[in-house]
Amino acid sequence: MADEIKIGAYICQGCGIGDRVDTAQLAQVAQRDAKASIVREHAFLCNAEGVKMIQDDIDNEGVNRVAICACSRRAKTEAFNFEGVAITRGNLREGVIWIRPDTDEARETTQDMADDYVRMAVTEAKYMTPPKGDDNTKYTPKVLIVGGGVSGMTAAVEAAKAGYQCTIVEKSGALGGAAAKAWKRIPQHAPYADPEDTGVAELIKAVEESDKITVHLNSHLTKTSGAPGRFSADITTESGSTTTENFGAIVQASGYFEYDARQLPELGYGKSANVVTQAELDAMAKEADGGPIKTKDGKEVNSVAFIQCAGQRSEKEGHLPYCSGHCCLTSIKQAMYFKDQNPDIDTNVIYTDLRTPGAGGEDFYRSGQQKGITFTKGAVSEVVASGDALEVKFKDLILDEDTSEKVDLVVLATGQVPNSGVDIEAMAAVVEGEEDGAEPEEPTAVQVPVESILNLTYRQGPDVPHLKYGFNDSHFICFPYETRRTGIYTTGPVRRPMDMQQAIEDATGAAMKAIQAIENAAKGRAAHPRSGDLSFPSFRREGCTQCKRCTVECPFGAIDEDEERYPQFNEERCRRCGTCMGACPVRVISFENYSVDSVGQQLKIVDIPDEFEEKPRILALACENDAYPALDMAAMNKVEYSAFVRVIPVRCLGSVNLIWITDALNSGYDGVVMMGCQKGENYQCHFVRGSEIAHVRMSKVDDTLQSLSLEPERVSVHEVAITDIERAPALINEMAETIEKIGMSPFKF
Repeated sequence: MADEIKIGAYICQGCGIGDRVDTAQLAQVAQRDAKASIVREHAFLCNAEGVKMIQDDIDNEGVNRVAICACSRRAKTEAFNFEGVAITRGNLREGVIWIRPDTDEARETTQDMADDYVRMAVTEAKYMTPPKGDDNTKYTPKVLIVGGGVSGMTAAVEAAKAGYQCTIVEKSGALGGAAAKAWKRIPQHAPYADPEDTGVAELIKAVEESDKITVHLNSHLTKTSGAPGRFSADITTESGSTTTENFGAIVQASGYFEYDARQLPELGYGKSANVVTQAELDAMAKEADGGPIKTKDGKEVNSVAFIQCAGQRSEKEGHLPYCSGHCCLTSIKQAMYFKDQNPDIDTNVIYTDLRTPGAGGEDFYRSGQQKGITFTKGAVSEVVASGDALEVKFKDLILDEDTSEKVDLVVLATGQVPNSGVDIEAMAAVVEGEEDGAEPEEPTAVQVPVESILNLTYRQGPDVPHLKYGFNDSHFICFPYETRRTGIYTTGPVRRPMDMQQAIEDATGAAMKAIQAIENAAKGRAAHPRSGDLSFPSFRREGCTQCKRCTVECPFGAIDEDEERYPQFNEERCRRCGTCMGACPVRVISFENYSVDSVGQQLKIVDIPDEFEEKPRILALACENDAYPALDMAAMNKVEYSAFVRVIPVRCLGSVNLIWITDALNSGYDGVVMMGCQKGENYQCHFVRGSEIAHVRMSKVDDTLQSLSLEPERVSVHEVAITDIERAPALINEMAETIEKIGMSPFKF
């Protein structure tokens, strides 16, 4: 039969495996216990001869499930890459021989571990189907770029160079964004001594001359639907006319607003026309075009004070708690406007902390000193009008005394506020509060009342979720640019505060990611972090209770509802994390190569010794992105941990279904350790909220333990970083010690 399951188990003797465990016994276990159809041993399975042996069995013996019992699944991935078959890995090297001492006393438990990992690998293969991908994928090699500033134009130019059609949608009547209003920019070339031309005109020219870039000015998106490879966007002009176009990926480069300096009356803004922001000063300099910069009432400027962190890096209500990054260098640049025009003009940069990031930051700062710019470490308390001048009152933090100075012009270094669209999570909280009949909690972050940028038709809201302080969601550690909306990438100051050069580099990366999304979608493959994965979720309709947990908990808005209120999976949006599978209380959601059964049957096939053998069993469910690599690296460093643990890598802790915990405890496991990524504000979860969702679920596991009359210490959930190569094994050892104290499970038979 074409669909007959035929499993080939291949056991490697290399890398010391054959010296430490009895591979003939492993072969017997694979055939007798796990029912593998073909079992072969090989001296070095990953060499050309070993790989050919496996391929020959696939071609000639009908093997369609391959269980490779050798090294970690993270090793030799190219060698063990066989098309059209399901592949599993039994970790005998990093998972067994490298974490156990090479002594006669340890030989028996080491062999026990190896036997179990062979059973688990073959059993996992039995419950997998080779993924074939989605046949309904579409290839639209066009990139939609929302925003026509430096970030947006750069993304368009770079994508066009790679051969992709691009469309820029800009809400104003001209390209260039905030940078077009500046006179000069922070230098990006050696010797980093003087301000440079912005380069905006050249960038606009490159956009206008490209036959691959279309620009819609005075336009915005009124509706965006679809998924990677098949986005559909309604582009509406000021006059109300709308055109609909299809795109493969979207880059959101909607930029930022300048912080509203009217919230700083103590610094004189709004009270005196001679107190201006950095953006306003650049506009004044551009108008002067190299000539003397005069006050707004036309008077000459003989002295200027630059006040850093105006309304920034402050926990005061209405202020920005973050640093906007570019402001110190921008003040140095603007002080040079005056010094280069007339060295006798007094320029004083008053700062609490001076930050000059970038390759030439320190050189530019020294150049400012050489030109006569004064830098004063001080905290400004007030700016008041004093006749025709302004009096800046501040505390000199070096001399530790209150002082003041009179100047003609004050420049406030106000920050960048992202133009990021609707805060959909705040909206959800309000809706939830209304549904519960309770008042919604007061928002603690800076709230920016902005209209929707993307107008997405997603069930979870019209815009990309916010990460912090209103900036668009972007995995700042693992996957920059990539948001919780697959195929939609944020770039520039809407993602994080940055200067012009950083925005150019940022946009280039976002363009590359958009291209990757288009190409992956065309092949029905996942984009990231499981790049290339052809699997996608499906569900048994007849078993679905329409509880909506999968649609609510999916971190990526990949699940909608059809007319009959059943889940509707958008495969191209899916990241293959399995959070929906873990959320489903009736266990009807699965992937071809990852399911409740593919994990559940693994933990059940493990040999559970009876209580008299004094060999406890611990189940460890380890995130494949951080915890599992940490255990692998621990093995490479010969860090030992308990021989009684059986580790199963999971796509994300969010994919863990409570039935696995119940089944493990019912099967006689003495303890369960779950290791996921760091959650919360500084999350490191590759699937953003998967670890957080898992912790919420597992907070209720005490009820399960209580119903089984088991101690709560038998189940633990931990946040583990990829660098925790000492801590991850220690957590397993801690559980072993706990079991030794409280005793083994009463469910052993």
